Amino acid sequence: MTRTAYSAPSQAASRPPSRFWPWLDRAGRLSWLKLAIFLACLAPACELAVAYRLGALGAKPITALIHGTGEWAMRFLLASLAITPLRRVADWPKLILVRRMLGVTAMAYAIGHLVLYVVDQNFDLTKVVSEIALRIYLTIGFVGLVGLIALGATSTDAAIRNMGPNWHRLHRLAYTITVLGLVHYFLQAKIDVSAPVFWTGVFLLLMGWRIMRKFRLPERPWALLLLAIAAALVTAGLEAAWYGLTSGVPAGLVLSANLDFSGPIRPAWWVLAVGLALPVTALVQSFRATPRAGSASPRLSPRA
Repeated sequence: MTRTAYSAPSQAASRPPSRFWPWLDRAGRLSWLKLAIFLACLAPACELAVAYRLGALGAKPITALIHGTGEWAMRFLLASLAITPLRRVADWPKLILVRRMLGVTAMAYAIGHLVLYVVDQNFDLTKVVSEIALRIYLTIGFVGLVGLIALGATSTDAAIRNMGPNWHRLHRLAYTITVLGLVHYFLQAKIDVSAPVFWTGVFLLLMGWRIMRKFRLPERPWALLLLAIAAALVTAGLEAAWYGLTSGVPAGLVLSANLDFSGPIRPAWWVLAVGLALPVTALVQSFRATPRAGSASPRLSPRA
């Protein structure tokens, strides 16, 4: 009896805090950052569900859901790739806590994207398989989805421990998967490719930062400003090249549209706007790190 009385509290005390809930940190405490990102991850799905329930998705609601889930899968995948640059430039280490959540969310929306496509094909799995095999843009998208599932399945702490260095090699495929997703996005968009052009520009911006990091180039505000401008220029060139190759529209006409603000703002300008967040953040960080004029000098220890 005495043994039972003492063993129960001992077991309860040794039980690790629950980290099951996505809004808890590794110590089992509420993380407001993780909670905010978790709600942000749920919001698009809730919005699409409500729009479907209210009949606000047009004449082909399932098609609209397919497009919506695919677009959000791409956005969350790019958001997961943006975590490393943002946490380093902003000196915000806690951002790393939400990278896994964003990646898993991208996988979930991509799976929903495929499931809705199956629904749209009236659950005819034979037709679904044949379409994926015969239509190149569906093949590319499916390969990207398989890659996302592989990354999601190995995103646990146990997988990281068991796989060792192989885990990092596998998860570098995130860049290839993103490229496949963007190509799928371009081919599916067909006529108006403004959205895939923009997200490709964001991807180029994020990869440009990684190249700077790899070659140890300066990450000062002026260098990040040049990166943002370069990403915007490449985005404009990409848009002109795509329309030129697929529609025969003269590249000069597409490029000149970037200087015409009477219509929609072209993707290159939006990429520049996103890219400017990096030098602005770096500039703010440099001011915060600079000691204020007239501030007291650090005191020397008695032993110095």
